[in-house]
Amino acid sequence: MPHHAARTAGQAPQTAGRTIHAARWYDLAAWLCSFGREPSIRRRTVELAGIREGESVLDVGCGTGTLTLAAKRRAGAGAVRGIDASPEMVQVARDKAARQGVEVDFQVALIEDLPFPDASFDVVLSSLMLHHLPDDLKRRGFLEIRRVLKQGGRLVAVDLSGANGIMGAVMRLMGHRFEEDYIGRLRTMAEESGLADIESGTVSAGLAYVRGYAGKE
Repeated sequence: MPHHAARTAGQAPQTAGRTIHAARWYDLAAWLCSFGREPSIRRRTVELAGIREGESVLDVGCGTGTLTLAAKRRAGAGAVRGIDASPEMVQVARDKAARQGVEVDFQVALIEDLPFPDASFDVVLSSLMLHHLPDDLKRRGFLEIRRVLKQGGRLVAVDLSGANGIMGAVMRLMGHRFEEDYIGRLRTMAEESGLADIESGTVSAGLAYVRGYAGKE
């Protein structure tokens, strides 16, 4: 599990953990752990977000940028950004975008300290990242997401739905711990942050989503 250490202004966040420093192998690991379903999972996430041409999108915990680039294809001329705590992941994402000739802004940053003004984005995405964080950082992250969402904007967070099934067994072998009613707890945190109309559902076997909207202040 990664964790964040203190940093001073102008410095990249100091992180530790196996996943965030294994950027070179991350895409292969994601493909294997999803049993080849990663492309369909990314497409489903983008569909759940309802991204439209010209919308601004932030991918929090973007990893190597696969979901961010899928969002950019939907947003077209809209500004799309990805942030991750790992400089290694961000560099892989930048290289991937350059190879594809896609203009996406990737930068090193933390979910609990998003470097963007209030009401900057129509959509915020998070995929398979929140379960890495302790609850206090989850709550701070949700507050930051709510802050940067425009009125009527939406969050779609995809994460592990539990320990059952093949994917759950694989994740346990990788050291992931599953909390009771984890998705329900994410819903509660999203609601506590000020997001409204919270809903959840299945993305695929072993994965679920939480979706919420930024209403009026």
